[in-house]
Amino acid sequence: MPTNIAAHTLSKERSRNFSNSLIVVFSSLGIVLLTGCANVIPPCNAKTSPPSSELRNTKWELTRWNLPPNSSGEVRTRQIPQGEASNPIQISFDAAGQRVSGSSGCNRFTAQLDEDARGFTITKIVSTKMACTPQRNELENDFLYELNDYRSIVRNGDQLLMIGADREVLSFTQRPNTNK
Repeated sequence: MPTNIAAHTLSKERSRNFSNSLIVVFSSLGIVLLTGCANVIPPCNAKTSPPSSELRNTKWELTRWNLPPNSSGEVRTRQIPQGEASNPIQISFDAAGQRVSGSSGCNRFTAQLDEDARGFTITKIVSTKMACTPQRNELENDFLYELNDYRSIVRNGDQLLMIGADREVLSFTQRPNTNK
């Protein structure tokens, strides 16, 4: 009988050690994920899905492009070269809150804003088709796809995040709007 009590006590001790190890592992993993995604997670005072009226007459420049996390959970960034003739990727919201337009670096685009209770969507995107380098064409096509496919938008002062269904995050910084 004493052997069973010792075995049971040893089993409880192993179980407790295993539980403690799991807690340490998951806590560490949580800290790593939060730290690694800190530039993606919006701060508490950020506004998710702001109405388009809050974005009227504003101009934004793409300053960071986070790709979806890889299989290890690491957030990777995509290089954003300056456009042909130093044109950055920009998006502007019109004064009426019905259209967006901008530069995808080499070409210009325009689109319609459709709004409902959940926020707004960007639809009917059209773009010019000037000749660009193959790398720039790929970047522009991907950018316009993300505009068409974003799932949520977050504004925090002069920062705007567009988060895609695939968890790509386009980070914009507000710029002075010269077309008022």
